[in-house]
Amino acid sequence: MAPSKINSNCRRLCELNSWIQLSWLCGMAGWELLKVVIQRGVLTWNKNNASASSQENSFVDSLSPKNSEKAVQEMIKPLVQGTDDHLIEFSEVMRTVTKALRQVAEGKASAKAEAAEWKRKYEIERARYMDLENRGNKICAKLGSCCTQACTNISRGFLSIILPCLVIWDIWKECNGQESGVQSEEHVSEPNAQRLENLANHLSSSKKAGDTSEHSCGNNGIFSHEVLLDGETERDSKVMQCNFKSKASFKLSWCCKGEKSDQHKHDIVSFDKGNITTAERSSKQISLKWESPPQTVLIMTKPNSTAVRILCADMVRWLREQKHLTILVEPRVKSELLAESSLYNFVQTWTNEKEILLLHMKVDLLVTLGGDGTVLWAASMFKGPVPPVVPFSLGTLGFMTPFYSENFRDCLASILRGPFNITLRHRLQCQVIRDATRNEHHTEEAILVLNEVTIDRGISSFLTNLECYCDNAFVTCVQGDGLLLSTTSGSTAYSLAAGGSMVHPQVPGILFTPICPHSLSFRPLILPEHVTLRVLVPLNSRSNAWVSFDGKDRKELAPGDALVCSMASWPVPTACQVDSTNDFLRSIHDGLHWNVRKTQSFDSP
Repeated sequence: MAPSKINSNCRRLCELNSWIQLSWLCGMAGWELLKVVIQRGVLTWNKNNASASSQENSFVDSLSPKNSEKAVQEMIKPLVQGTDDHLIEFSEVMRTVTKALRQVAEGKASAKAEAAEWKRKYEIERARYMDLENRGNKICAKLGSCCTQACTNISRGFLSIILPCLVIWDIWKECNGQESGVQSEEHVSEPNAQRLENLANHLSSSKKAGDTSEHSCGNNGIFSHEVLLDGETERDSKVMQCNFKSKASFKLSWCCKGEKSDQHKHDIVSFDKGNITTAERSSKQISLKWESPPQTVLIMTKPNSTAVRILCADMVRWLREQKHLTILVEPRVKSELLAESSLYNFVQTWTNEKEILLLHMKVDLLVTLGGDGTVLWAASMFKGPVPPVVPFSLGTLGFMTPFYSENFRDCLASILRGPFNITLRHRLQCQVIRDATRNEHHTEEAILVLNEVTIDRGISSFLTNLECYCDNAFVTCVQGDGLLLSTTSGSTAYSLAAGGSMVHPQVPGILFTPICPHSLSFRPLILPEHVTLRVLVPLNSRSNAWVSFDGKDRKELAPGDALVCSMASWPVPTACQVDSTNDFLRSIHDGLHWNVRKTQSFDSP
């Protein structure tokens, strides 16, 4: 709003205030005048008590309540009419001021959300820059050592050329019969021959070492140390190396129609001779191949299940005795195993939150025994990179658990041997920004979700009022029971029940699904993976909203609070029984009985 308009509104408020005060004073003066008239009438009536009845009646009629009320109404009527006009004008001015204040508050919340998003991007870029700097230092150090080695090799090669020339010179002198030359040749040729032999041995050993290093590092593909790098400190790395063996490395490759390819996933669009072509990104199946054998396996189970507890004990014993692996379980599971037998004292666990944050540095493989909820719980334990997950179906539906527990030995043996197909299930990174925070440094910690984030009205009987923005562009205002922001892996969960579409989990995107909207034209959306969504509870909302992340960590959103969601950088790699497409179609057929109906008869009725 312009300053001139604000000043004029303020002047109008001051004038209106003056009119209200004047009207109040006039009303008080009229009331005092009425009281004086009545008192004088009463005194006159007392003095003329003996007067004639006709005069008395006439005087009393003139001072009757009906006439007095009529006189007061006629006196106050113009004042009241003027006051009503000014009150209407005052209400309009107050409505304008309220609207301006609401716009200022919404702008403040938008600025805070944008500042928090820029801070997050800055932290990501800073971590990436530090990673590149560290890699650059390592490459420079390696190049320096290579240059030193090259200089040494050149000098030795030069000597290997000069020394044979000296030997030939001494032989030529011997042929000419010079005895002194013969003696000098005897003293020189022997050490030269020894030096040539040592030099040849050194060159052959250097060549073998170079061949070995070249064989251990591939030219193409994505390695685990690149995927799982998370900016851990050297001190934490040394502590973990003291307690556990080194992590197993692996390589990812993309396949199309059964043919393997080392082309990177980032090579999506190519431009050649004025023609733009795109690679078939979503149709390429991802395969994982171990570069070194896995050493540590984490097993997470569904609680309060006797069948799961028995299977867990059998699996732990088999992995230890047959595969000689380090077994890591939850503290609850370790207590259950030790209560069953003291032979399970080799099982390891964690004791504090700091060790949980470092799980991705020591776990090579994650095995879940339960349903989709167990997979969600296991993924929430990793705030950054997630190791490959092998989910066994011991739940109800099992959209993310393709393996069966009856043949777990064959499944795990195949996974440990490799290679095997995986599905990269994307996660959302969510952050709540409070209106009461003074700056972006006081924002709450980010939360990663694998299925969906739900914003609903909670116990309130009012409709939710949510303003939604996509990359600072206004999307819509949700008026209904709530809103779902879902991943493609969560498209078969709450989003499906709310009317959203089922999407292949390998498709990168964010599902925008309303919950019972009070509109006939509000249809769900599927947005691209690179956008940032912001859901704001406006200041004029009748009630608060509630947000939950994968069905837990429920938080209240007051008017002015906002939720910012974007695609996280760390997906959850789950192993496939066949491939991602076959597993997805089998899950919706078996779990939902998708499109099951009687087949139409081939003959006419």
